Amino acid sequence: MAVKKGIDYALLRIIAYTVVTVAAVACLLPFIMLISSSFTDESEIVKNGFSLFPRVFSLQAYIVAFEFPTRIISAYVVTITVTAVGTFFSLFFVSMAGYVLQRRDFKYRNGLSFIIYFTQLFSVGIIPQYILVTRILGLTDNLLALILPPLLSPFLIILMRTFIRTAIPDSIVESAKIDGANDFLIYRKLILPLSTAGLATIGLFTALSYWNDWYQASLYIHTQSRYPLQFYLYNLLMSAQMMKEMANVAMSNNSAMQVPQESIKMATALIVTGPILILYPFVQKYFVTGLTVGAVKG
Repeated sequence: MAVKKGIDYALLRIIAYTVVTVAAVACLLPFIMLISSSFTDESEIVKNGFSLFPRVFSLQAYIVAFEFPTRIISAYVVTITVTAVGTFFSLFFVSMAGYVLQRRDFKYRNGLSFIIYFTQLFSVGIIPQYILVTRILGLTDNLLALILPPLLSPFLIILMRTFIRTAIPDSIVESAKIDGANDFLIYRKLILPLSTAGLATIGLFTALSYWNDWYQASLYIHTQSRYPLQFYLYNLLMSAQMMKEMANVAMSNNSAMQVPQESIKMATALIVTGPILILYPFVQKYFVTGLTVGAVKG
């Protein structure tokens, strides 16, 4: 029997669509301003501030950012490599840890879950991590120093454990054991294919963490050819700011305006976020499903 939809239902839809539209526009406007400001002349930004549309069009910020194209391409390659390798191994270890910790026949699961959760609340600090990476592992100026520290996230392990416990019935695992499958075969043939939404969720979190990280590079990487994109652009911004201050100290306003400090901030932000914006629509449906399914119960 069809339910009759009255005026109240239509009014509710109008209000809901209006609220969602306003929220979407509010989220979109800053990004439009970022794009516009990156193509605006520096003197116009200093004089009149930021705007939704460039009043005086200029490519100076991108010219400065791509002044050394081989360096920025190298930084892109390093970031993509670190993100791809780190995300792949993080998904493997996090999903395996989540599968083991949710198994009822594993008697140490509560103790290990508490230890993992405890490390999320209390960090050891940067000094022990620095000693471990540089002196014990000897990974100074090595890309592994960018991959290993963020490899295992306690939050993502707990999220994956909860997702597997909620989304995959125990009967599937039990039936596979009856058929003679071992633990790793169950994990590879059943758990991973049925955990697509959860893997996409933690994969997006992990990829964003690797992509946006510049702090690890500031600690362990000293060769410019091994700089990731974020750290390379961070140094570029610091150089632009220093040149701006030196020009101001020299009382040369014309020279100061040649350094697009404000517009280059917007250009670098756009350079960094572009690939992530292209990737996100492909994993959005899995991302939402992974969060909602894994949050049904703890």
